[in-house]
Amino acid sequence: MSAELSGAPTRHVAIDLGASSGRVALGTVQDGWLEVEVLHRFPNGGVPVSGGLQWDILGLWREVLHGLTLAGQRGVVASVGVNSWAVDYGLLDAHGELLGGVHHYRSPRLDGVMERVRTDLGDDAIYEATGIQFLPFNTLYQLAAERPERLAEAEVLLMVPDLLHFWLCGAKATERTNASTTGLYDPRTGDWAWALVDAAGIPRALLPHIVEPGTDLGELRPDVVRETGLTGTRVIAPATHDTASAVAAVPAGEEGGWAYVSSGTWSLVGVESPRPVLTDAARNMNLTNEAGLGGTTRLLKNVMGLWIVQECRRAWNADFAALYADAAALSTGGPVFDPDDARFLAPGTDMPARVQAACRETGQPVPQTPPEIVRCVLDSLARRIADVLDGLEAVTGTPIDTLYVVGGGSQGDLLNQLTADATGRPVIAGPVEATLIGNLLVQARAGGHLGGARLRDVVRASSELQTFTPSSGPARAPRAGTGQTVGEVIP
Repeated sequence: MSAELSGAPTRHVAIDLGASSGRVALGTVQDGWLEVEVLHRFPNGGVPVSGGLQWDILGLWREVLHGLTLAGQRGVVASVGVNSWAVDYGLLDAHGELLGGVHHYRSPRLDGVMERVRTDLGDDAIYEATGIQFLPFNTLYQLAAERPERLAEAEVLLMVPDLLHFWLCGAKATERTNASTTGLYDPRTGDWAWALVDAAGIPRALLPHIVEPGTDLGELRPDVVRETGLTGTRVIAPATHDTASAVAAVPAGEEGGWAYVSSGTWSLVGVESPRPVLTDAARNMNLTNEAGLGGTTRLLKNVMGLWIVQECRRAWNADFAALYADAAALSTGGPVFDPDDARFLAPGTDMPARVQAACRETGQPVPQTPPEIVRCVLDSLARRIADVLDGLEAVTGTPIDTLYVVGGGSQGDLLNQLTADATGRPVIAGPVEATLIGNLLVQARAGGHLGGARLRDVVRASSELQTFTPSSGPARAPRAGTGQTVGEVIP
């Protein structure tokens, strides 16, 4: 994206680590506009280790340094900040050394752990303390799977972006939006859920202090300066959970009644609330309350996203664009399945067969060709998003009239149209680089470089958006709301 700029610009670097790829981007902020240039892209994924699955965290660090070196060649950079996926962490010893590697949230080491912890601690106690969706990879369950001797040797736990911030500047802190994903955070107090931490047998000292998005963590370490050529650059914590950064870049105006999908490997479907929602209805729907920018709550549900298609494509070694084009040519009304079924969580080249089995078990026609399977997955994702939106309306008592789709998945015209049709709501797609934009603008605002511009005003001014209207049947009639307002609360 670009804009005509004038005056003195400031430059910031966003490091975005996703589950399948990473980017280092340079953002130029000027007069209420933002220009984003991706300097470096690199792959990411799990590495099998001793029967488990880990992230190549040192390889990611090498790529980050390369991207920062490219940024240093462009001139003065005011700040840098890292965001990533949630729940995974590194353990540091008393000397600041990483103990072992960083486990992957899809690792088989977690098989059966959540069920054991829920039995030991009780679902009521866990949800009452944290308001977090029960997912088998939450940090709470990952820590329960740790070897006791590794925990005993550790001095501090740092989430993935916090770990990279430590390597960049030496700060040991956890940024709030990512802390809130762990299943160890109390959304009422804004602190760690200490009673639950104690009940789970997790040493309190492992959990560092929590900082806000926009916190200045310090200067780059001298060794990073030598490696990259960056001088005078501050490390600013953005909303380090990638979904939080993406939601900060939702291009909504002052109107209420909207929801979002942060679309990529996962589809995070939710609304922005001024406060946590910890009702029985929220728990029964297995909703999660995660911290957002400006004291907001992201009331959302993790829905399996394009991961299933990505794994199918990997199995077929097929061209992505061709698959989508052929899938779009198929007629509506095909089979659908529950994409959140646990069978789809693990990686594997048998993903197409899993989709076929899910259809066969429910007595539906079984898709045979790759385009038929892709269309089945996309129809299922759209239907699932529609169900979640209806549930969110019921839980909050607030009608949802517009759906914003941001992130890499917003480029999928077919899925956007299918979602508009399934939900009966207009879908506004974009920006594609929402996570980078949210990261960059939080940094810029922290440095006082946005002037009086509101963050989402800058997003709208700097983004190309596309609208998809429902094409099958009449538009959905909005329902009257009786609960809290869910709308524009980020300044």
